[in-house]
Amino acid sequence: MQKYINKCLYCGNNEMIIREIECPNCGVHVSGTFQIPDTPFENLSEKQVGFMLNYIRCEGRFNRLEEELNLSYPTLRNRLNDLILALGFDPGKESVAEDEEFVNQLSSDERKQILDDLHDGKLSFDEAQKKLKGEV
Repeated sequence: MQKYINKCLYCGNNEMIIREIECPNCGVHVSGTFQIPDTPFENLSEKQVGFMLNYIRCEGRFNRLEEELNLSYPTLRNRLNDLILALGFDPGKESVAEDEEFVNQLSSDERKQILDDLHDGKLSFDEAQKKLKGEV
């Protein structure tokens, strides 16, 4: 049984309204006007939903996914990127934006001082990187 129809079969409108629901166990009917909630998952294909469920079940560990689905890492990565795009996100952009946002919070003098300290040996590369990212 399909969970619900999210698009009009005649005109394609995606603002369908439910007028009645029924419990298949006891037969209770509830009538009214119910809007189908918009979710980012409604436009996913069955293949994408299946991948998402496997990804969650494997706790995002690609090595487990590789074993269970018998697929290579690049194929799994492509499927994850397709899923991310289908959900309306841009893969890899948000984490970069967060890092850039912090770096932009540092003044140019602060960034220069960190780089000077790195050059003079007062900071290791890892320490300078952490300071630039705001992790220290």
